[in-house]
Amino acid sequence: MTDTLFSPYTLGALNLPNRMVMAPMTRNRNDENGIPKPMATTHYVQRATAGLLITEATQVSDKASGYMFTPGIYTEDQARGWQIVTDAVHEKGGRIFSQLWHTGRVSHTLLQPAGGDPIAPSAVKAETMVFTPNGFEPPTMPRALTTDEIPVIVEQFAHAARLAKSAGFDGVEVHGANGYLIEQFLKDGSNRRKDSYGGDIPNRMRFALEVVAATVEVWGPGRVGFRISPRGVFNDMHDSDPLALYSQLAAALNDIPLAYLHLIEPLPGHPTFKSQEGVEPVAAELRKIFKGTLMINGGYGRDTAEKAVAEKVSDLVAFGVPYLANPDLVERYRRNAPLNEPDQDTFYGGDEKGYNDYPLL
Repeated sequence: MTDTLFSPYTLGALNLPNRMVMAPMTRNRNDENGIPKPMATTHYVQRATAGLLITEATQVSDKASGYMFTPGIYTEDQARGWQIVTDAVHEKGGRIFSQLWHTGRVSHTLLQPAGGDPIAPSAVKAETMVFTPNGFEPPTMPRALTTDEIPVIVEQFAHAARLAKSAGFDGVEVHGANGYLIEQFLKDGSNRRKDSYGGDIPNRMRFALEVVAATVEVWGPGRVGFRISPRGVFNDMHDSDPLALYSQLAAALNDIPLAYLHLIEPLPGHPTFKSQEGVEPVAAELRKIFKGTLMINGGYGRDTAEKAVAEKVSDLVAFGVPYLANPDLVERYRRNAPLNEPDQDTFYGGDEKGYNDYPLL
């Protein structure tokens, strides 16, 4: 029988009813302590028919924040707040992973405890913007981590993974994409280190592999995903040879029992495609190298996703904006029904408007 977008899939210990995944999407609607508000529960429950939900990016420490009103998973209070979400999703028959996040240099002293400097592999400032109490501002020049500090960050990911487990999540996704701390170590445009965490590709991969291994040690096999954006330029990222870097990374990840590898590579027509045209595609090569479950993301719709699954380009497909505006996206795609128009003015921050008020079929 041909695999389709609506066919079931076994993901580690989880049985997914379909191949559709709700991608992690930052929405800046949590309280000032990083605890999900009640409307977050409604939001995820509305979308629980997805094969898998992945939460918005969630900070692993009080130093990991780069934007206002984003959630955390490093305190017991935050874990209790997420427990309300996971219980409600499970009651609706859904499955949900927490995405673990450290923004690294994409931050500002106003978002750091006691006004400290953001951290990074190297003191290289990102040409981007962060959301502070004053609105959008350029990030502060980061401080390069010492070699002795790096295991502390790895332990912060492990601690967050333990709290996510206590909060009732079905697993976690480690955020290694979009210009945040793990990708800052991976790519040579932001990693200028001369020690065992910088220089050649194996050294630049070291931090990512240590974080993933520590997280898998908490959760066990088949419960940890890892997200990458090899061609990504968001948050001022670039690398001299992405194909070589990510080919070696994918091969190394074969030795770790991941749930999946979540690969962002935008299709033509996606808003980020043009900015990445000069970077060689890597998805086809990584599909050959990585032996586990592959999830793709990057402007897929019903037909392109169905084709990708049927032709075994990918096992799962993650959708961002379509899920933002269509809580019943599985049923809409199944019926080939029209989609709601997303309201870009309400993507970030605010209340239920543009968050939980999109109509169902």
